[in-house]
Amino acid sequence: MSRDLPSSLLMFIASRAAADRVFRALHEAGFDDITIAQSRLMMGLDPDGTRLSVLAERAQIAKQTATALVDKLERAGYVERVPDPSDGRARLVRLTARAESALPLAHAEEERIEAEWREHLGPELMGHLRQALTALREITDPYR
Repeated sequence: MSRDLPSSLLMFIASRAAADRVFRALHEAGFDDITIAQSRLMMGLDPDGTRLSVLAERAQIAKQTATALVDKLERAGYVERVPDPSDGRARLVRLTARAESALPLAHAEEERIEAEWREHLGPELMGHLRQALTALREITDPYR
């Protein structure tokens, strides 16, 4: 006997598939020295940089794990640690030019995914999906 999957699991499956495609596209473009865990951590970076503790919280991982991931990303040239202008004792993690050069590739793959989903669902249903997910951010996204 099968049951209907919960909406949260259905969203996770689609999200994971999209993230995997973006990750593969970056690997195929030569950004192959980064892991999926590192890329997910990088998705939590703000444009002007983010404190390590905030990155860990956003990724729902231990600060020690986030530190290890950032150390590896820094060695690979994707992030750098810079002084936090609001607190001289603190440091921010921010993307480097190397990481910034990967963003157009990631965005292009995201656009291809959106187009495929729109073609599969049709424009009306895709519009409803985006509208519903945007509305859910109000109660699910603490960083919106």
